[in-house]
Amino acid sequence: MPFLQNAGHSYQDFGCYNTDSVDYPDIAQKIGEAVTSGNFDQGILICNTGIGISIAANKIKGVRAALCCDVFAAQRARQHNDANVLCLRGENIDTESALEIVKTFLATDFEGGRHVQRVNKIRALEGDSH
Repeated sequence: MPFLQNAGHSYQDFGCYNTDSVDYPDIAQKIGEAVTSGNFDQGILICNTGIGISIAANKIKGVRAALCCDVFAAQRARQHNDANVLCLRGENIDTESALEIVKTFLATDFEGGRHVQRVNKIRALEGDSH
């Protein structure tokens, strides 16, 4: 993860550590809980299509995971939805594009304003009052 280190981000790698098939919901749960506990501000998840892991991550109360396939989606996920977990596909994306998406997601702040009410409505859907 030299990219994150060089950009000054602290991180923890929650796996996986080889090419063996893994149950991605287990990884999503680890990252989701690390974010919602306050140990990390944001998380990044990657799986084959990014779909399954984003579905799994969004089952964790307090996680707002966004599957982003381009820089525009990453920017809007942060600005408008206060997404705290970035999900990426591992297939059919080049390294440079993936890094640009990550860079954008990490560098973009939540805009607040009219979006606060919408994020609060998302929280209400999961029974979260804060």
